[in-house]
Amino acid sequence: MIVGFLKSLVRIFSFMGKEIRELIRRPGAILSLVLGPFLVMLIFGIGYKGVRDPFATELVIPANAGLPRDAAFYQNLTEGRLQITHIGQDVAAAERRLQDRSIAFLVIAPDNPAATLKSGQQAVVRAEWNQVDPVGDGLARVAVDALVNRLNSEIIKQAAKVGLGSVPIDGKQISPELIAQPARADTKNVASTSPSVIDFFGPAVFALVLQHLAITLTALSMVRERLGGQMDLFRVSPVNSMELLIGKYVAYAIFSGAISAIVAALLVRVLNVPLLGGVLPFVGIVALLTFASLGVGLLISLIADSQRQAVQLSMLVLLASVFFSGFVLPVEEFRTGVRYVAYALPVTHGIELLQDSMLRGWVRNVWMLWALAGIGVGLFLVSLMRLRRIIHSAG
Repeated sequence: MIVGFLKSLVRIFSFMGKEIRELIRRPGAILSLVLGPFLVMLIFGIGYKGVRDPFATELVIPANAGLPRDAAFYQNLTEGRLQITHIGQDVAAAERRLQDRSIAFLVIAPDNPAATLKSGQQAVVRAEWNQVDPVGDGLARVAVDALVNRLNSEIIKQAAKVGLGSVPIDGKQISPELIAQPARADTKNVASTSPSVIDFFGPAVFALVLQHLAITLTALSMVRERLGGQMDLFRVSPVNSMELLIGKYVAYAIFSGAISAIVAALLVRVLNVPLLGGVLPFVGIVALLTFASLGVGLLISLIADSQRQAVQLSMLVLLASVFFSGFVLPVEEFRTGVRYVAYALPVTHGIELLQDSMLRGWVRNVWMLWALAGIGVGLFLVSLMRLRRIIHSAG
């Protein structure tokens, strides 16, 4: 019995030694496992600013409002939540700029607030924004509250100077309540859909799952064939690198497309996420995202020296995508250098394009479609060159 136990220990230590030697002989796998997550966290820590940029805001002040037109005056009232970019008088033009998201926030001052106050009524400050992000919607409401509170304080100061709370104005006694709160906000979110956690994050999760699916499907494909010696067969066969690579793309694109169709149907039919932009733009965005993601996976499969390393690199891409793609934190909250890292990921473009198409009905940043196509074509060409080198060096 003791002899059998000792033999078992010998076999255990033999397998243990084999695995350790395999790891030592593949330093790339160790580096990707240790340094990869560290670099992701380092870039995230350096690049994340920790605060959201203030809303780009246009202020509309009617001609007879009797209010100052100095942007610095209103900037001081917003406590860093709003960035006054323009002060005008044309409400219709400002609302068009809000709809096309040239601005993020619109404040329309009341018409002749002094006369309104003298009549014993509150002045109404209109505030509008265009947010499908529930977090952004909440921040906009906080900004409105801060603005109105500061504006009320300024009005109260002016009222105290002329004694509006102690003497009748035009035969009317101004109530203490009106003096305490002379202005109120009339708020409106003009987005095509109401902010909802499921609606907003549904397209983001779909884009992230689609990218990871395509990458994991393809990341192991070439590794298996390289380690299994099939590259020697490809070298002497009539098939060329282009045909082999296109075959891989088409096969995995069909499979990814089928899975994507099922997930998209569940997203729209079961979770009731709107599809305002229609089916064709949605399919086009998904096709471009799949094309670019397959390129990432195939490139990983061509540079990884083992299946273990291919899996590790795939997980690193997933980790980077969660941190930098806008899935959790908006890309705008990162410093400029880190944004380039974010825009190198296909899912960054996929998330914004799908959210725009599904929740707003149109795509504002059309350049992201070209970016996805460019990433896909670039990765295809790099993978093709790498595959040709591997096949020619086989044997």
